[in-house]
Amino acid sequence: MPPNQPVDEMEEDNHLSSSGQEESDFASDEETAPRTRRTQVVDKDSDEEELERFVLGDTANFRENLFRSELWADDTGGALVGFDDGAEDEPGLEEIDDADLFTFDVGGAAPVGGKELVVAPVTKGQDTTEKDQPAWEDSDDERLTISLANTTQLRKLRISEADDVVNGVEYTRRLRQQYLRLNPLPAWAREAEERPAKRRRRSSAAASDSDISEDEANDEGGDEMSALPLDKFLRDASTFNSIKSQRAKKLRPEVIDIQRSRDIPDTHKDEVTSLTFHPKYPVLLSSSTSSIMHLHHIAPSAHPTPNPLLTSVQVKQVPVRRAEFVHPTGDKIFFAGRRRYIHSWDLATGTIQKTNKMVGHQLEQRTWERFRLSPCGQYLGIIASTRKGGGVINVVNSNTMQWIAAARLDSRGGIADFSWWKNSHGLTILGRGGQVGEWSMATRRFLVIWNDEGSNGGTVMALGGHNGPAPLGGDKWIAIGSNSGVTNIYDREALILPSSNEELEVKERPEPNRRFMQLTTPVTILTFSPDGQLLAFASKHKKDALRLAHLPSCTVYRNWPTEQTPLGRISDVAFGRKSDMLAVGNDAGKIRLWEIRN
Repeated sequence: MPPNQPVDEMEEDNHLSSSGQEESDFASDEETAPRTRRTQVVDKDSDEEELERFVLGDTANFRENLFRSELWADDTGGALVGFDDGAEDEPGLEEIDDADLFTFDVGGAAPVGGKELVVAPVTKGQDTTEKDQPAWEDSDDERLTISLANTTQLRKLRISEADDVVNGVEYTRRLRQQYLRLNPLPAWAREAEERPAKRRRRSSAAASDSDISEDEANDEGGDEMSALPLDKFLRDASTFNSIKSQRAKKLRPEVIDIQRSRDIPDTHKDEVTSLTFHPKYPVLLSSSTSSIMHLHHIAPSAHPTPNPLLTSVQVKQVPVRRAEFVHPTGDKIFFAGRRRYIHSWDLATGTIQKTNKMVGHQLEQRTWERFRLSPCGQYLGIIASTRKGGGVINVVNSNTMQWIAAARLDSRGGIADFSWWKNSHGLTILGRGGQVGEWSMATRRFLVIWNDEGSNGGTVMALGGHNGPAPLGGDKWIAIGSNSGVTNIYDREALILPSSNEELEVKERPEPNRRFMQLTTPVTILTFSPDGQLLAFASKHKKDALRLAHLPSCTVYRNWPTEQTPLGRISDVAFGRKSDMLAVGNDAGKIRLWEIRN
């Protein structure tokens, strides 16, 4: 059939093409087979094996050549640092913790402004001794990273502006340094650290030379430590400036820099009758008519109670009118009330001794409340209660309480007040009529007697200052208060008249350097500061009646006290031993403190 002929021809053609394709594929397989066999690895020759052994090593010297590198070569001979034959006996990397062989990439906050983070250098801290070693260390501190630049509160820990990332150990060390800057060690702690530790030498005969040399080095170190305080003193120029500033510290007149400090926390139940600072330590003695005396440590920054109470004593049925430390040591306190006896309190032993009477003078000494201790601490002067012939002051020995002498001043109304000279060689006595007598302990008589100008009745007096006339005890100033509220101040050097004789002559009615008329009621308190630059005068008859005067300008400060200063009715005033503190007691039993800064 004709139509089927093309179809048969197509099938025959397909059959022929497929067979041809199979023949071509078979031919190609035969051609690739020999080519594959030709790419097989040939045997290594001797040169190639030697090169492979040199680069990779073989089983024998693989461990020896594994860690060799030209970078580890010695600088002197070029010898390579590696594992020698005895390296198997020494500890290698197998002794290192696995955590130390890896580093962790801890991502932090992105730097501000595109600034690249810089790792801060780790500074070496001070060598810690065995007793200063921490009890526990956290190994994670070394892997911890802190950014100092991205946190505002931590930027103060940076040494330079480029410092940024530190580890935990360095971060802890810098925190400790910042704390010590803000809270330095106290003086007693620094002295304990600077004190060298005593080292014992080895006395064993079997000690080696190295041990002996080590001991000698330690001894030399101890000598060096013992010389540190002196070396520190000589190297620090501020020590010389501080000494000079202490000597040259001068208060300016008219305006005083005075700030209120923390008050004494314990309040007396009655009027404060006496305030006295310890001659050596920051301790304040206060007494009242409630038969109680307090000793307070003056520390306004003490925690939890500022100016804490050290101790107190109560003597029944004795309304304490006056209490004083015995100078210059301050180890004993004399106190008395309106009674026929006086007490002494030994602070070292805590015993209180009572003196009932003064042998031979018990009739004229009916009360012991108006006494004064000499600056040397050997004498005790008491104003007698009798007014026969004017007034009498009995002088007794403060250790034996034996009567020594009596000073009698012919003054109408008796004796108002008296003060010991700075050198304890005499007394200055004020009579109620305005007479002032200079009495000598050496001659047991009055050297001179002069009158207070314009006085209508003396009430109190005080001596103060330095570099005064030697015949009158060395005090520079004398202040005298009167019933009218006027306080006169005299320069004792100007009292003395030139004389060819050996006897001392003074002006009978000298003119005062200045008259302070700020008070309108009788002056009851006069106190000089220990450095002689301040005079406090006050009256207990009027509220807030207190003023401070500057010396030697003799001007009253106008900026203190103010109307808002809480003083009350002042009963006593005392200055600190360094003239940097002012204590004021009032009739309500409260004691307030002020700090004098300039």
